[in-house]
Amino acid sequence: MRNEEICYLPARELARRLRTRELSAREVTQAHLDRIEQVNPQINAIVTLTAERALTEAKAADERLAHGEEVGPLHGIPVAHKDTHDVAGVRTTYGSPIFADHVPDSDTLVVERIRAAGAITLGKTNVPEFGAGSHTINPVFGPTRNPYRRDLSAGGSSGGAAAALAAGLHPLAEGSDMGGSLRNPASFCNVVGLRPSPGRVPTWPATLPWEALGVQGPMGRTVADVALLLSVIAGYDERNPIALDQPAAPFAGSLDADLTGLRVAWSPDLGGLPVDPAVSAVLEPAVRTFADLGCHVEPACPDLSGADEVFRTLRGWLFHDGLGGLLEEHPGKMKQTLAENIAFGATLSGADIAGAQTRQLQLISGMREFFTRYDLLLAPVSQVPPFPVEWEYPETVAGQPMHDYLEWMRSAWSISATGCPALSVPAGFTEDGRPVGLQIIAPLRGEMGLLRAGHAFERATGYGDRRPVF
Repeated sequence: MRNEEICYLPARELARRLRTRELSAREVTQAHLDRIEQVNPQINAIVTLTAERALTEAKAADERLAHGEEVGPLHGIPVAHKDTHDVAGVRTTYGSPIFADHVPDSDTLVVERIRAAGAITLGKTNVPEFGAGSHTINPVFGPTRNPYRRDLSAGGSSGGAAAALAAGLHPLAEGSDMGGSLRNPASFCNVVGLRPSPGRVPTWPATLPWEALGVQGPMGRTVADVALLLSVIAGYDERNPIALDQPAAPFAGSLDADLTGLRVAWSPDLGGLPVDPAVSAVLEPAVRTFADLGCHVEPACPDLSGADEVFRTLRGWLFHDGLGGLLEEHPGKMKQTLAENIAFGATLSGADIAGAQTRQLQLISGMREFFTRYDLLLAPVSQVPPFPVEWEYPETVAGQPMHDYLEWMRSAWSISATGCPALSVPAGFTEDGRPVGLQIIAPLRGEMGLLRAGHAFERATGYGDRRPVF
C-alpha cells in the first residue's frame, strides 16, 4: 500500500488494520513522517516534529501486540497534539515568544487519555498566539496555510490540526473551542470538528472549577472518526467538578440511523448575522439533503439575544484571569488584540460577570425550550469562507464592517454561549474552491444524536471525500 493511501485511511479502518497486524505501527508512523516531510513545508501545520520518539513508540507498540498484550482503541495511530496542550518532554509554545523554549513535564488530561489509548505522538500543531482568534498565525512559527488553497487561512485556533488532517499528516486530532476553534478550522479545511457539551471532555489542569465556555474536543476527516476519538477523551474525572459521569464507549459504536421524521430547524443567518453570499450559496442546497433523508426541515431560529454580552464578558474575564499576570510580567510581548482583550477583562466588575452568567442561564433555558420543538438546528459554521492568509481577520462581511477580530465569528461563538454541542461537517466548496462547513447543533448533552445526524449527512453527500492537491 502506498504511503498516501495509508495516510488517508479512515482512523477506524486504520485502527482495525493495526490490531489485525495487516499494517504495523512502524509502517504507519513512517508513512506519516514521509508525508509530513513532503507536504508540511507547504502548509506549516506541524510545527514541532518528534520523529525519533514516534518511531520508538511505534516499535514498542508493535512489540506489545506481538507479545499478545492488550492494546488500546488508538493502538499505533499517529497523532500530533495542539500546541496549546502540554505534552511531557515536547516543546509546547502556545504560539507565544514568551514560551518559545517551554518544555512541560506532564501531559494535559486530553493528551494523557489519547496516549493511554495507544496513539503515537508525532509532534505539535500550530495555533494562534495563546489560541486567541480563528486564524492560525503567531510570531514563533508564522501562519498555517489552507491545504486546498495555500494563499488562504486554515482557520483557528485548531488550524494546524485541521490543516494536518486535510493534508493526510495525521488521521485524528484533539483541539479546543471557546469561540469556534474546533468548528471554524474544520469548516475552512473540509474536515469534521465537534464542540462537545461542557463536561463531556473534562479539562485538567484547570484554574476555574465551574468554567464552561471553553471546551476540548475531537477532530477527524469523518464523523465516525471524530466519534471514535470522543470515546477516548470523554468520561468522568474526579478533579473536574463539571465532568459528566456518563460512559464514553458507546460513541465508538455504529452511527447508522434513520433520520425519518426528525424535526430540523434551518437558520441561514442565526437571527440576522451578516453572511457572505458565497457561504449561503453552498449551504442552501446542502441543507436540502436533510429533507432528502426524511427530515422535516423548516426555517426557525432560537432567540440568541444576549449571546454577545455573555461571550465577550465571560471571555474577557477568562483571558484576564489566565493571562493578565503574564501580560504584566512581559509587557509588549503579546499581540495587540490579545492585550486589548485582557485589558477589557481587567475592567469587569463582579456585577458584570454575574450579569453575564445570569444572561447565559436565560440563553440555556431558551435553547432547552427551542429543542422541545426541534431535534436539530442547522446554521453556518463561519460567516465567511477562508480568507487571505495575510489578513488578521476579515474587516467586512457581506458589506458590513467587523469592528474587531472576534465579530466575524459570531455564528460560532453565539452557540458557544448556549452550551449546546455543535458539529462542523463538510458541506461543499465555493465556485473558487474554498471549503464551507455546515454547523449542526443539538440539545445540551445530545452528542450521540448529533453525531448520527452528521454521519448520515456525510454519507449522503460525500463532500468530505475531496482531497487537496499537492
